[in-house]
Amino acid sequence: MVFEHLQKEFDAVRTSQSQEIFLDGEQWNDGLLATIRERVHMEADRKVMPGDFSSGADFLEKITYKAGNKVICGLEGARIGIQYETFFAGEPCEIYHVVLESKSFLEKMTVQEHTVPFFLPIREVENDLLSSNAMKFIDHVGELLQAYVDRREQVRLIKELYGNQILDLYNSLPFHMIEFVLDDSDCKITVTLRYTDLLCVLPTRARVLAWPVHHSRRNCPSPGSIYNRKGNGVFGSQPSPIRLSYAEEAFRMMSLPEAYAELVLNLPQVLEQILQQKGA
Repeated sequence: MVFEHLQKEFDAVRTSQSQEIFLDGEQWNDGLLATIRERVHMEADRKVMPGDFSSGADFLEKITYKAGNKVICGLEGARIGIQYETFFAGEPCEIYHVVLESKSFLEKMTVQEHTVPFFLPIREVENDLLSSNAMKFIDHVGELLQAYVDRREQVRLIKELYGNQILDLYNSLPFHMIEFVLDDSDCKITVTLRYTDLLCVLPTRARVLAWPVHHSRRNCPSPGSIYNRKGNGVFGSQPSPIRLSYAEEAFRMMSLPEAYAELVLNLPQVLEQILQQKGA
């Protein structure tokens, strides 16, 4: 497995390191990345050339750099390794790796191997950023991974806290499309969430609809059928539902568990007000 052998390689580097440097803010910059690239190529050249042309004892010094949730280090074979740590609610989650290589210091780097989930667009990011701004590429991948973990863990948490209230829950692999049905005594609630940017941890679009029981007890759509082929949340010929604007705003402004609690807490009062207005 790629993860196992990369994790062993990173562990070996960190075990043999002479120092780990913690970088703050502007200390992580293009100049430092260029220095790391130069060092790994000089080290690779030294190992294949006869004799020792190192310029001082510190040439062999093994240094790793910690910048935020990233650990950057040189690997064997003129490669640069980046290890990404992810977190949720202050607790550590998965570790991911990206390994960059180039034939020489002057040639562009490419992604040699990685453990980024296949459904995240690392190759697109590589094509867009790596040759023009390697530092931005490294940072962007870290942001993609952290946002993905954040969205995924929010879904895990609402399942854990409110699983007995949720009838069906659907999500895409990157968790940028989330839909579920809440069974209330007076109605069924359908929640449709979209994240238009994979860097988002809160939905950019939210649709929350209440379906009165006498209309939709049998026909309330499941998450798999909530949206049509264009993915735009069309319910077909269902009776007109009640739109819960307060809940839509909550889902756009709060984490999923917080927004879910807001939805349930205010639902009886809001439904009563809406039905009174319709009956007036």
